[in-house]
Amino acid sequence: MDRDDFCRLEFHCHTSYSKDSLTSPQVLIAAARRKGLDRVVVTDHNTIAGAREARALAPDLIIVGEEIMTTKGELLAAFVTEEVPAGLSPQEAIRRLREQGAFISVSHPFDRLRSGHWAMEDLLEILPLVDAIETFNARCMWPGSNARAEAFAREHGVQATVGSDAHAPFEVGHATMVLPPFEGAEELRDAVRQMRPRLRRSPLWVHLTSRYAVIRKRLQKP
Repeated sequence: MDRDDFCRLEFHCHTSYSKDSLTSPQVLIAAARRKGLDRVVVTDHNTIAGAREARALAPDLIIVGEEIMTTKGELLAAFVTEEVPAGLSPQEAIRRLREQGAFISVSHPFDRLRSGHWAMEDLLEILPLVDAIETFNARCMWPGSNARAEAFAREHGVQATVGSDAHAPFEVGHATMVLPPFEGAEELRDAVRQMRPRLRRSPLWVHLTSRYAVIRKRLQKP
């Protein structure tokens, strides 16, 4: 593809509105600009407040998204207009996302080192209801979890997303998708079919930045 024919998309990243990140929306935007990203889906945990703030600052760059903890595992959504709370069944969370026309992926489905991973039977149950699964997450500490997700996507004929899952500015852009330009969830569904990934694993110690953020925020509480 020529440069004018594609865009580089970061589909999975966090701001300080997530409990385990200290990256302000302003700092996230600066990092994305510096690294030449064209679009960024901000996917804070169970909130769209940070994504909305970021989009107000950079509407050409930011897409409002959310990473949602359901009773069975985490979902990853883009073009979210109404926040979906944590703790719902996957089916109810997906229903609410579908009502607002969001694009729905599944976060790091087989990373057993994180609380948001999915049991196979639960993932198979929702597979017809989602648009994609995340086949590469730069923060997965066990490489086999990404390989298993990629093999699962191929076996079941489901589209893939990849993402940095960035919680700190230096992680932004580690795993991105090169695809045709798009506007809205429906065009994204088409564009993802032509996606080419650019992949780089983050070092294992990045999880310490999240732990530090959690502890610092806890200590700052009155």
